[in-house]
Amino acid sequence: MNRSAGEVCFGAILRVKFAESMAKENPASVADFEEPEIHSEVDTMRHSCAHVMAHAIQRLWPQAKFGIGPTVENGFFYDVDLDVKLTPEDLPRIEAEMAKLIKANQEFVRAEHSIAEGLSLFGNLNQPFKIEIIETLRDSTGATTVSSYKEGDFVDLCRGPHVKKTGDIKAFKLLSLAGAYWRGNEKNPQLQRIYGTAFTSKAELDEYLHLLEEAKKRDHRKLGKELELFTFLPESPASPFFYPKGAIVYNRLIQYIRDLYVPYEYSEVITPQVMDVSLWKTSGHYDNYVESMYFTKVEDREYGLKPMNCPSHCVLFGTLKHSYRDLPLRYADFGRLHRYEKSGVTHGLTRVRTFCQDDAHVFCTPEQIETEILKVVEMVFRTLDLFGFSDMQIFLSTRPEKRVGSDALWDKAEAGLRATLDKLGRPYKINPGDGAFYGPKIDFIVKDALKRPWQLSTIQLDFNLPERFDLTYTAADNTAQRPVMVHRAVLGSLERFIGVLTEHLGGAFPFWLAPVQARLVPIKDSHNAYCAEFLSKLKGVGYRVDLDDRNESMGLKTREAQTAKIPFSLVAGDREMQGNQFAVRKYGERESKVMTQDELLTMFAELESIPRQPRKA
Repeated sequence: MNRSAGEVCFGAILRVKFAESMAKENPASVADFEEPEIHSEVDTMRHSCAHVMAHAIQRLWPQAKFGIGPTVENGFFYDVDLDVKLTPEDLPRIEAEMAKLIKANQEFVRAEHSIAEGLSLFGNLNQPFKIEIIETLRDSTGATTVSSYKEGDFVDLCRGPHVKKTGDIKAFKLLSLAGAYWRGNEKNPQLQRIYGTAFTSKAELDEYLHLLEEAKKRDHRKLGKELELFTFLPESPASPFFYPKGAIVYNRLIQYIRDLYVPYEYSEVITPQVMDVSLWKTSGHYDNYVESMYFTKVEDREYGLKPMNCPSHCVLFGTLKHSYRDLPLRYADFGRLHRYEKSGVTHGLTRVRTFCQDDAHVFCTPEQIETEILKVVEMVFRTLDLFGFSDMQIFLSTRPEKRVGSDALWDKAEAGLRATLDKLGRPYKINPGDGAFYGPKIDFIVKDALKRPWQLSTIQLDFNLPERFDLTYTAADNTAQRPVMVHRAVLGSLERFIGVLTEHLGGAFPFWLAPVQARLVPIKDSHNAYCAEFLSKLKGVGYRVDLDDRNESMGLKTREAQTAKIPFSLVAGDREMQGNQFAVRKYGERESKVMTQDELLTMFAELESIPRQPRKA
């Protein structure tokens, strides 16, 4: 069954997921054309559409050299080397040429070639990137044959599959242009990447394009600038600067998590950002994560800038003696983290180089694992519910190829998470090889208002770091035992969460989170004092409000309050002053409601109160 465009995920994966895979310098992956497996008819059609797009480009620019042209979530792209710089105005030209090829209804014909034949074929076609792929296939995998597909006079190195004929391609659209280094390596040539999509019907395509337009309106980078939440500056690439309004959102989220720490009995700690490199060697980060870290040298000692909090919590735990009566011990930390991300994969707030997590690590006994994880799941559910992320999938991410620790410890950790998930009674999927290098994890994937998937909350079970840091506690029989470590983040990166939430809500934050909760708007100068007096009263009880007493039209003031996505506009004229009232207009609504000052204070108090009832796992 074909999925509706409204039921499929796009956006983040289109921009980030494949960029991540391209950044991995994995020859076998490149030899495999960097293509995800094609599992559906619509993916096959999209793959064929990428082939037709390359054919159209060759017709328009015969000198074109082609890299790879895989499908991605809800679309496809092709990387091309051209001696002309493509612009958005070129996309309709390419589409028109594609339409001719599709109308011609030419058959896709597959052929097998020996390595030597393949090298000769694409050498004659002057396609150096295809030659490199064939050579990598031969040298890295021992392949003796390659396959090609031909339609009309265009031949492409490809493993397929394809639709039978070009006429089987239904509704398509070219979307955007980008740059991409060949094989994800900045030392290689930069190619031009053309993104497109295709659907089995025009109605599905139209729905998808509508969602894309809505996504552009909700783009957190655009809204962040318009709402004065944050900005990015060249002085610190991929590192956000938060304006006062953005800092309010940031700190309110931190306060929400801090409030959860009381019933769930977390103790907050503060740890350094810069630590001796020996710590990162002990933890395994130096061997398994060094390419994502920053380093500095002071007084002939090498230090690493903290990419994660867990090693600092391990050494902190190790400074004191602990009994089984002390466990579980729950350390929470809002420490700033720094990770080097290549410029090609950074994206607004969702992929940055400096960020803060609502991070915590639970040190517990093996017998306490299930209870502790279920408590974290409860925190996750109640939090995601609060922000309206009701569409959720759970994944168990297992051991990656690059990891620390014995298989026996990994077996124990993965079995522990499986048992807990089974007891939870909710469906989950296995995400093989995507665990952290120190332990498997449970990832919670939510869909936003536009049905796009985001990984936010995570729980990781770790037997390795306590072993590497030689952590112990005194058991009931007076023997030294090894604690187990549960890593958890509910919001995840605050930067990433704010980016996702901004797009999910379209920038219209709930009252308790909004930077400005209400704006008072006097109709005339004679109403200024009345509004200013209530403004002072609201500020006195802690509300974030402002006053628009400019000598401007009411229409302009009203529009600007709506553009700023302020939850409430409180308008006062003669009638309102006489009744100790305001005409209250809620964001997104056209009609106003008259309310007294006391009624407003009661309503605001209710809206400021964040729901605290936990949702049971």
